[in-house]
Amino acid sequence: MIKDFSHTHILNNLRRCARCTLPETHETIIFDEEGVCNICRAAETKKDVIDWNKRKQELKKIVEQYKGSGDYDCIVPFSGGKDSTFTLWYIVKELGMKPLVVSFDHGFYRPRVLENNERTLRKLGVDFLKFRSDWKLVRKLMLESLKRKGDFDWHAHVGTFAYPMQVAVRFGIPLIFWGESSAEYTAYYNYDEIEEVDERRNNRLNNLGITAEDMVGFLGGEVTMREMAPYVYPPLKDLMALGVKSICLGSFIPWDVKKQSEIINNELGWLGDQVEGVPPIYPYEKIEYQLQGQRDYIKFIKRGYARATHLTSIDIRNGRMAREEAKKLIEQYEGKRPQSLDFLLKILGITEDEFRKIAVAQTIPPYKHDFSKEKDDEPLWDMKLWDHNP
Repeated sequence: MIKDFSHTHILNNLRRCARCTLPETHETIIFDEEGVCNICRAAETKKDVIDWNKRKQELKKIVEQYKGSGDYDCIVPFSGGKDSTFTLWYIVKELGMKPLVVSFDHGFYRPRVLENNERTLRKLGVDFLKFRSDWKLVRKLMLESLKRKGDFDWHAHVGTFAYPMQVAVRFGIPLIFWGESSAEYTAYYNYDEIEEVDERRNNRLNNLGITAEDMVGFLGGEVTMREMAPYVYPPLKDLMALGVKSICLGSFIPWDVKKQSEIINNELGWLGDQVEGVPPIYPYEKIEYQLQGQRDYIKFIKRGYARATHLTSIDIRNGRMAREEAKKLIEQYEGKRPQSLDFLLKILGITEDEFRKIAVAQTIPPYKHDFSKEKDDEPLWDMKLWDHNP
């Protein structure tokens, strides 16, 4: 962390990167002597250092090694969002592979993404395996993870990554292709390494430091390990016996969400949507999840920034946006109370005051949230179609 902060910028009383809009409360962030964050420096590596032609040749060798070796060439974990849809399109159309598409249904898919998914799966002609966990269990896990970590999404984080790995072991499919590299957003990994999506990464990025075994203990006998089976990462010995190779496609091709969203729109008829707290110039961002607005809202309460900061930072790094324009979007769209919060509170069975106390207890200094300054966000068009009977 730099000692001289004269190069950084202030917004919401937080120091921000001198180049992008990420604040000092962003996970893994470090500012250098010029006030530039390590995420921006990683983007420089992506643009100026990585030999992407060489990386594509490495990808070609991997494809040649696994293609035609079994009933399926690989697994593609799939939510129907922009990244997993592009990954699936690329695997089928650019690499000519036969994937088994695996989806962990977190229970909160929005109508438009389900329509997108149906078109995508039919147009690409792929086999599709979908799993949905016990709804009563999901509600318990959501409330427990919210209380402990200020994040109600433990079941979605963990299930999305653990379940496809379980399928890999059960079906004997060693190659798994995920989407973007985490170097796009955090400094846990950099572009100078091929990012393995393994248990180490799962523990770093996904499970909030809580295992399925932990959850059983936390819930004091309300659930059993048998019920928690979908959330258990496969044993290392099973993964090693299969020779699992679980990698990010974004380690082999230069990831650009805007360009890729245009590709899936043109090739697959993939449609964007409105998302709470997201500027409309980003109609492709996180459209699949009913609770995305609440997820970003609680992040703002804890850290003083949310989705607009993340998206404008990417655009700044890609030379598509000036910093002043980004600042205006952040001020206009971040920090609003999502109207769908009432939907979440009903699912969790808690009051808004209880929700606020839990969130504030997880605040990352120096940010301090002021609820009196909040404004209500606009309602989503499809909220009336959601199941409001938990």
